[in-house]
Amino acid sequence: MRPAGAPSAAAPAPPDAGRAARIAAAFPVLDKLYADYAARQHVPGLAYGLVVNGQLVHTGAVGYANVATQAPAGPQAVFRIASMTKSFVALAVLRLRDAGRLRLDDPAEKYLPELRAHPPLLAGAPADAPPITIRQLLSHSAGLPEDNPWGDRQMGRPDADLRALLTRGVSAANAPGVAYEYSNLAFALLGRLVSTVAGQPFQAYITANILRPLGMAHTYWDYRQVPGALLAHGYRPAGAAWQEEALLPDGESFAALGGLLTSVEDFAKYLAFQAAAWPARPGPDAGPVRRSSVREAQQAWTPAGLNAAFRYPSGRASPVAAGYGYGLRTAQDGSGRRYVGHSGGLPGFGAHWWLLPDYGLAVVAFANQTYAAPTIANFGALDTLVALAGLRPRPVAASPILAQRQAELARLLPGFGPGAAADNAVFAENFFLDQDAATRRQAAQALFAQAGAITAVGPLVPENQLRGRFQLVGARGTIDVFFTLSPENPARVQQLDLKLAGQ
Repeated sequence: MRPAGAPSAAAPAPPDAGRAARIAAAFPVLDKLYADYAARQHVPGLAYGLVVNGQLVHTGAVGYANVATQAPAGPQAVFRIASMTKSFVALAVLRLRDAGRLRLDDPAEKYLPELRAHPPLLAGAPADAPPITIRQLLSHSAGLPEDNPWGDRQMGRPDADLRALLTRGVSAANAPGVAYEYSNLAFALLGRLVSTVAGQPFQAYITANILRPLGMAHTYWDYRQVPGALLAHGYRPAGAAWQEEALLPDGESFAALGGLLTSVEDFAKYLAFQAAAWPARPGPDAGPVRRSSVREAQQAWTPAGLNAAFRYPSGRASPVAAGYGYGLRTAQDGSGRRYVGHSGGLPGFGAHWWLLPDYGLAVVAFANQTYAAPTIANFGALDTLVALAGLRPRPVAASPILAQRQAELARLLPGFGPGAAADNAVFAENFFLDQDAATRRQAAQALFAQAGAITAVGPLVPENQLRGRFQLVGARGTIDVFFTLSPENPARVQQLDLKLAGQ
């Protein structure tokens, strides 16, 4: 079916040479979007950055990191990032799991004796409630109550206070494993668990095994270690002015819920690491946490609600389904666009980042105002950038068997067996039982008659390793071909749909 000289059916689409230029052309629009957000929210200072394909390609800032000295906010200013810390703790847990030192479905009490000594941990939980697992702590499904206002004020407390709290018992909101409920206490327990399993404070473990390998030399647990000229001070609104908030100290286990401080430039390295987990592929894995484990953390393990009335800042309506992975929030809109990231808020600060894994795009924004929420600004930045630059998801690489079956289909259509044994082996057992060869041949020949002589075979567009689509370009029309392969080895065509393009 492929004419002489036509490109191979499995040839990849050419790289988009103009992509970087189109993205750069949108920078002034993004700058205005963030400036408008800062003005509306009356934040003292805002710093933001855009990461594309693992590189920090654009930064911007508005206002001051320190109002008293009028030190400007900027990509090197160090902000407290609050709950954005949680994903670092989750990665520490996964790294220990990958080393065989724990299992996610282990009861947390296996590593935290305090939970064994004072049953039941959850006061008010049903009598048939199972033990809390590590996975449930990571995904906010352990039955602990939402505790944002309370949790924020615990961060600087010592482990002795956590032990005392556990001794008295903790009130339950749900039975473990049945519902999403955002719990800072869950991550305090995970911080203590990492310290116990690693044999050192979790801050030291994360610094040595995640921050330093990523080159994050300007990320800190203790604000007193930040060079004074770079430290962003936190504020709360006080009429038309701002009142400075006292910086919270680094605690022990409670610091796992929100203790890190970092800059846009340093955090961009973390965004690049999160983005580099995609796509799944062969080849070296540089770490510091396995790519597969990072992708695992980015999955929605606990459903967290549906906003059917969501609108992007542009006014575009799209429902958004939310979920929670391991220390990471997830969202998926009505067009299938998938987001991964997290927000952070503490007295004096608000922060947020979003990653579009399928596009290789990520944004981060830090503000030094109590509970500032740049989430909607980041939604708007990515939505605007995708639209203005005409961006599409990065193509999925075709597996060898998918490419082979595409080439075989292009050769065999519009005829179907019975033919050579090799041709019959293209199709799975169900294929001609679901619809006989004569009926399939008749329908395909009618389509090909309308399309005219085939002049080109379009590139294969995989949806995954066993499903894809391509086009057969004819003299009078184009035929869309969709096919999916069976779970056999080697995989064979189990479904084939043909239609004229545009119908």
